[in-house]
Amino acid sequence: MKKAVLIIVLILSILTTSALLILNFSQNKNMNIGTIKPSEVKQTILKDKGIFSEYYEEAEELLKTMTLDEKIGQLFLVRYPSENQIDILKKYDFGGYLFFEKDFKGKTKSQVQEMINNVQEASKILLITAVDEEGGNVVRISSNANLAKSKFKSPMQLYKLGGFEKIEEDVKEKSEVLSDLGINLNLAPVVDVSTNPNDFMYDRTLGEDATLTSIYAKTVINASKNLKVSYTLKHFPGYGNNIDTHTSTSIDKRTYESILENDIPPFEAGIEAGAEAVLVAHNIVSSVDKENPASLSPTIHKLLRDDLSFTGIIITDDLAMAAASSDEDATVKAVLAGNNLMITTNYKQSINSVKKAIEDGILTEEKIDELVERVLAWKYYKKLI
Repeated sequence: MKKAVLIIVLILSILTTSALLILNFSQNKNMNIGTIKPSEVKQTILKDKGIFSEYYEEAEELLKTMTLDEKIGQLFLVRYPSENQIDILKKYDFGGYLFFEKDFKGKTKSQVQEMINNVQEASKILLITAVDEEGGNVVRISSNANLAKSKFKSPMQLYKLGGFEKIEEDVKEKSEVLSDLGINLNLAPVVDVSTNPNDFMYDRTLGEDATLTSIYAKTVINASKNLKVSYTLKHFPGYGNNIDTHTSTSIDKRTYESILENDIPPFEAGIEAGAEAVLVAHNIVSSVDKENPASLSPTIHKLLRDDLSFTGIIITDDLAMAAASSDEDATVKAVLAGNNLMITTNYKQSINSVKKAIEDGILTEEKIDELVERVLAWKYYKKLI
């Protein structure tokens, strides 16, 4: 009798275990465990927690319809040419145009709107229309009294007038002016940390320490949301006390620990607030990469992507600046480093160098696709597509 009971208990135990295994298998099957295709793995890695995550599927479909030339063109934010802007755009399919003070000088509001509308209508994929409207010494638009009530003030001036509340008001006012004209990207704020009036970058910064500059970065990004103008944290990984890279090579000799402690926090704060774009400087940060300017350094980009978990758009500073233009392979290095948009004046040379690098096997079309797909996802996110 006892043996019979033991046998029955053993059979029930086996049946219960089998039922649980079947249930688990069924649940796993519903979750598609072990059946993910390689393409889905790629998408999951790319999209996971990304700021443009819900737009990558559409971006990938659009990418499939584009020629290699069209894809290459999307990688460039080109300084607005002085003539034949539409013909040039139709030939090269740029990702965007960058406007300077001369492009607005003497124009009325309606003339600027017409200028930007004309290039948008000529573009197969709507353009990123960008400007440096930092306030203070860098005012491309508000230097024209026809376009703004007065010149926008610098971060330092605003902070002294009314703290972060005044800065928030300025972002909203500035965004309204830019958006009304057709500008959809501001290459600001400058979130470099500088407290020394002798620093080259000082007048363009908040002029405060890393803690307050971090609050500034967060304030600007938070205030900019839903205002139709994206803002750009610059100049990664922090300009510090370095010399002007427009005119010469600048070597940042500070320790890596110093940069992490004093320069990275504002970028981290802005990224956590949802910054869509980060502009990388041309300084050679010797503690990270002794050979390349930050804008051309894979190690610097790895710091931004992996350590700071930035999933937005990485933009180079202007490749025509002396600190980068001295390298004849600058554009190719910029692509290999992982920049999504490259600011350039000499677009013919830049585009031809990318094409040649692909022909020579230095670059692959897969690399171009990877970078362009993020640009397209951003444009979907911004409702430009």
